[in-house]
Amino acid sequence: QVQLVESGGGLVQPGDSLRLSCAASGFTLGDYDIGWFRQAPGKEREGVSCISRNGRSTYYADSVKGRFTISRDSAKNTVYLQMNSLKPEDTAVYYCAADLFYRGCTLVLGSGYSWGQGTQVTVSS
Repeated sequence: QVQLVESGGGLVQPGDSLRLSCAASGFTLGDYDIGWFRQAPGKEREGVSCISRNGRSTYYADSVKGRFTISRDSAKNTVYLQMNSLKPEDTAVYYCAADLFYRGCTLVLGSGYSWGQGTQVTVSS
């Protein structure tokens, strides 16, 4: 089956760092734009970051710009999200998604994404 698996979440204090991983099974991640989204309790899922198919272009939500970095490792069929200077408002379940419709890293939700199961990130003092 086509599947994405996120890992790397955990409980950290404000100002700490985490690196999330998104590993693919059933397809090659390099064939698709890959986005990171997050969803906090009681809130809608929102776009966080996206990396283009060739890895040359990256995009970030204003709320994480300057703190988060997205990257690819094609040899490992994995996309990473490095999260620095974490804030309590970053607390959420983080999901990666492959854009099957080639919509160009818009971070807009809709049909045509292959989703992972999510990994919990909690930032608390």
